[in-house]
Amino acid sequence: MPLHNSSIKVREFIIGGFETTKRPLVVGVVILITYVLAILANIVNIVFIIYDRRLHKPMYLLICNLAVVDILYTSSACPTMIGVLLAGDNTISYVPCIIQMFVFHLGGVMEMLALAVMAFDRLIAIGYPFQYHSYLTNVRTLVLTYFLWIVACGFVAVMPATVLPLPHCSSKLKYTFCDFAAIIRTTCSVNLGYYFNMVTIIAFFLLFFTFIFICLSYVWIIVFVKLSSNDDRRKMGSTCLSHFIVVTCYYCPVFIRIVLTRLGVVLTLEARHGLMIGAILGPSLVNPFVYCLRTNEIKYKIFKIFSHCEL
Repeated sequence: MPLHNSSIKVREFIIGGFETTKRPLVVGVVILITYVLAILANIVNIVFIIYDRRLHKPMYLLICNLAVVDILYTSSACPTMIGVLLAGDNTISYVPCIIQMFVFHLGGVMEMLALAVMAFDRLIAIGYPFQYHSYLTNVRTLVLTYFLWIVACGFVAVMPATVLPLPHCSSKLKYTFCDFAAIIRTTCSVNLGYYFNMVTIIAFFLLFFTFIFICLSYVWIIVFVKLSSNDDRRKMGSTCLSHFIVVTCYYCPVFIRIVLTRLGVVLTLEARHGLMIGAILGPSLVNPFVYCLRTNEIKYKIFKIFSHCEL
């Protein structure tokens, strides 16, 4: 009862994560430029794949899905951070904040699932090249993708379902935008550990399930590569390198931020913010450029457009 008596009606949250930032304009400009580049690069990938019928294949549909995830993931948090740093608008209404939390975590979960299903695609393509197009058709790929979105929504729905019934004792967010950790800290609950542990179990399950699945896929791919000719090895290595770069860019900051902190590694607030921003912007910027530069069909399309422009 005392907790409910001291609770407040929150109509908007104050974002306080950048209060100690020394050069907010510089940080804001860097985030803005990176965000715009990431959005444009991913849109270019999507447009190329949609309008070129030769790219209507399972692998490119999955690349297109990853681009959609990257746009969702970056757009869930970056506009808010840019508004705080460049415009000084450090408030966000309650409902948009809850929506932002849901969309942000949905993007994070979908990033893991998208990378896992792309590893599965490469495993089938390399392990069973002759049966690949019968095993993984465009229709099956789309159905699988829709199913992953539904599963991701199911996992993430736990967060707003947890936060919404709880009374709030503060309207100030400790972090740089609305995520679960920031919002749950504003509640009057005396048992925050329970809620953090619940979400940590879900996060660990998704993180390790997808990462182990990707690693096992690469183990099988390596086995198939060893049994192949030198020419086939080069093709397989080139095909998998793009995915390996993308996986590394996403999982490294996530492991540092989630796993190491749970093992007792203490991060300063600035270091946490830096890792969070890097985990959001890094993969979303790297992914489209990796697939543009290392996928022959997309690279050929870009060179063809530039050659026409020069003429």
